[in-house]
Parts: sequence; structure tokens; C-alpha cells
Amino acid sequence: MTDLGPIAWPPAPIATERLVLREPAVRDRKAFIDLLASPEVHTYLGGPRPRDELELELPPVPECWPGSFVIELDGAMIGQVLLRRAAEHHRPAAVGKADLGYLFLPQAWGFGYATEACAAALDWFDDVLPGEPVVLATQTANVNSMRLAAKLGFAEVERFRAWNAEQWLGMRPAATPSGLDP
Repeated sequence: MTDLGPIAWPPAPIATERLVLREPAVRDRKAFIDLLASPEVHTYLGGPRPRDELELELPPVPECWPGSFVIELDGAMIGQVLLRRAAEHHRPAAVGKADLGYLFLPQAWGFGYATEACAAALDWFDDVLPGEPVVLATQTANVNSMRLAAKLGFAEVERFRAWNAEQWLGMRPAATPSGLDP
């Protein structure tokens, strides 16, 4: 489920020092296919989707819904950040909370883009839905994702087993609405 409630969508593009977060567009379709068909990207996500299936199934503007940001570097899509309501989850602690997800093309790994993009998306989220916590789930074997979760302020809620691997669920406390003391 993708419902983030009554938010204005799409927001104006969000510019960071190096990146732009924006809504998906027709020009991003090939990059989405590359992202979803990549064995490297899907090492900890159950494996890639077949490229020929993606070519047939993906709409002209993939992933076009509130909370789905394309991450652009120098005019080209390098990844995606997702914020969506966790309607179903393996852990009750996550249900109903906003769930942060992200995917980046392998050539964009190792430059800090995920940290920069996720932090910007979380700042946007805090502005439009203040007071709401955010969860993030990843495999414990995904060391880079675990490191990113810590940088973004997620603290472990629990570990659990799913998809034949140990999973980690973290939560980022709700941001204090602007102008209010904690």
C-alpha cells in the first residue's frame, strides 16, 4: 500500500548538494528496468526480475505514486527512494508506519548518494507528516544497508527471520513538528 495520507503530490523537486529527488517520468523507464533486473541490486531482495517481463509489465511511467522519488544525478536516474505506508509486514511493529526503501544502480554505489537522497526524503517526510515515525527493514547480511540505517538515525526494534535470512527492523523516531519543544 502506498497511501501517505493527505499530502500534496508531486512536491517540487528536492535539490541536495549533488542530487535531485523528483517524481518519476517517462524518460526513467529504462533505468527502472535496469534497476529491477539487476542481480547486484537484488542480492538481498529475493533476486532480480526477468528483463523481458519488466519490458512487458512496466507502465510508461513506473512507480508513479506519492512517496516514490527518482534520484537524479547530472540529469540521469541513478536510483529510487520510496516512502510508503507499511500496510502488510512480517512484523506488527511496522504496520501502519511509513516504510523507507531505496534502490540504486550499482554504478552509483560507494559515493554517499543513498545517504544524501534518503536524508532529503526523510526531511521532506518530516515536513509533510510531522510527528510520524519511519521504519526500515533490511537483511542483517546487507552490511551497507545496516550502516546507512545507523547514519540515518534508525535504531533496532527487532530481528526476525524471513525469506530464509535474518532480517533487521529499525525505527527512526518521529521528528518533532517545527516550533514545538520535544
